[in-house]
Amino acid sequence: MRVLILANNDVGLYKFRKELLEELIKENHEVYVSLPNGDFISSIEEIGCKFIETEFSRHGINPLDELKILKKYKKLLRELRPDVVFTYTIKPNVYGGMACGSLGIPYIANITGLGNAVENPGVMQKITLFLYKLGLKKAQKVFFQNTENRDFMLKHNVINGAHDLLPGSGVNLNNYVVHEYPSDDVINFVFVARIMKEKGIDQYFDAAKFIRNKYPNTRFHICGACEDDYSEKLKELENNGIIIYHGLVKDMSEIYKMVHCTIHPTYYPEGLSNVLLESCASGRPIITTDRSGCREVVDDGINGYVISQKSSESLIENIEKFLLLSNEEKKQLGIAGRRKVERQFDRQIVVNKYISELKNEKKN
Repeated sequence: MRVLILANNDVGLYKFRKELLEELIKENHEVYVSLPNGDFISSIEEIGCKFIETEFSRHGINPLDELKILKKYKKLLRELRPDVVFTYTIKPNVYGGMACGSLGIPYIANITGLGNAVENPGVMQKITLFLYKLGLKKAQKVFFQNTENRDFMLKHNVINGAHDLLPGSGVNLNNYVVHEYPSDDVINFVFVARIMKEKGIDQYFDAAKFIRNKYPNTRFHICGACEDDYSEKLKELENNGIIIYHGLVKDMSEIYKMVHCTIHPTYYPEGLSNVLLESCASGRPIITTDRSGCREVVDDGINGYVISQKSSESLIENIEKFLLLSNEEKKQLGIAGRRKVERQFDRQIVVNKYISELKNEKKN
């Protein structure tokens, strides 16, 4: 079959859907990917996929620019005539879905998180839900990554067809292995995310300042691209010895090997946090917020700790709770996390569900 994948960036497609791409190629499907150009395109092409560049702004809301995306997708679909289309993230889901629906091409959408436009009530929410309704109207299947997102979309009558739940993007249990737990001479924490307010970076800064002052044998690492205007703050805190900034890290294995715990204080509308899945798979405890996309991965006191959203105090309290554990107790939290992802979040579950949908489409 000829499979077309519509996505909004190459990093997510390669890091979280590589195994699906490999399986599609292995089963002799002809795979095209349409998205903006980026550093991982060559890696995607090495798998065997054909790349079609489709530029658009991930965050733009100009109506004329949005209309151009729809036109681009329609033109692409007419030229390529795929047997089935997979769409990921809001704009490919909406405009790719509209284009497929208008041309009678089967498509499978993946809601990778609701985003601020949907989560926050107001005019933008109404507009976005209306667009989603149009985009998902004729989908063969809509995949959700957490029950809260699914229930929200059902409640607002956005979907009325077939839908299913995925364990997020899953995690490759062969790529992320349990590393030997480090000694407790120096306790290392890490924040892994885009550097932006909604990911909880301010709370992490607050905690790093407080904890470093009280517990000098701690270190606070940050890995991720700087999206909001935090570059000066990062320099200042690094110069003062509060944080260690690594920038965007392509291979997190060496970081997870070194750290004792991953801190993910996000209040962004996550689908299901890949950072948490990868940390648990690496045998590292997690501290994260009590919200959809995060709470599914953490069992409080078993493989990590749950904190309140937007609360530096809650984060500090739970970091101190973690620091009071023996090194063996910290290690056991990490082992429990690994067992949890093995049971519930193996990426092969995701791959199998997509392949099953393809087989259903072939029968039709």
